[in-house]
Amino acid sequence: MKTAVTFENGNVFGHFGHTEQFKVYDIEEGKIIKEQVVDTNGNGHGALAGFLKDLGVDTLICGGIGAGAQNALEEAGIRLYGGVTGSADEAVQALLEGRLSYDADVHCDHHDEEHQGGHCGEHKQGCSCH
Repeated sequence: MKTAVTFENGNVFGHFGHTEQFKVYDIEEGKIIKEQVVDTNGNGHGALAGFLKDLGVDTLICGGIGAGAQNALEEAGIRLYGGVTGSADEAVQALLEGRLSYDADVHCDHHDEEHQGGHCGEHKQGCSCH
């Protein structure tokens, strides 16, 4: 199993399409055997699904994510755990222990309005991204 987490300063980054880094965990027999931080090299939104697939990732943990990116991940065969916050390392450990708290219905559907010049963490109250 290879799990990626949208990553910023040790935490799960709040918006998949704007993440600049992923922390990637290689997992065998329920244990993390390797960790690395990978730069997205300017890829964003739907292109990130292909980027992750090329890395061999089969599971993604993230904060907010739009429907287009969710579809791209599904097509790439990558399982999604969205709506996650907090420490990236703790999120992966929680996933391995079957106790990860996530939102199966996570979505972010107002890119044209508020994502210009910002990221999901800057939305107004009532944001559907988290």
